[in-house]
Amino acid sequence: MSTPNPATKRVASRERLINILVAPHVSEKAARVAADHNQYVFRVRTDATKADIKAAVEFMFDVKVRAVQVVNQQGKEKRFGRFEGRRSDWKKAYVRLVEGQAIDFAGGDKA
Repeated sequence: MSTPNPATKRVASRERLINILVAPHVSEKAARVAADHNQYVFRVRTDATKADIKAAVEFMFDVKVRAVQVVNQQGKEKRFGRFEGRRSDWKKAYVRLVEGQAIDFAGGDKA
């Protein structure tokens, strides 16, 4: 019996691809990289891989992805009065598209 090769791609199911992208991340930096480098920023599941994120963006927005970079954001320590707490850790993905491709978050009609 042979062991599976870890380098082989695993294909995520359609349901998993839909659940990988949590939300677009809106910030000044996200707007700047979108304008300058044709990159879009998404908040993604913490267990998502680069290959999963690429497949999810290509599936959901019908675009070609050139590269994916991920950042693991640590949750902030917060306090409210005398109560201390911590926000959850989360993962952010910078997705660069092929030249000429774009994602329309507004969902405007093409005229």
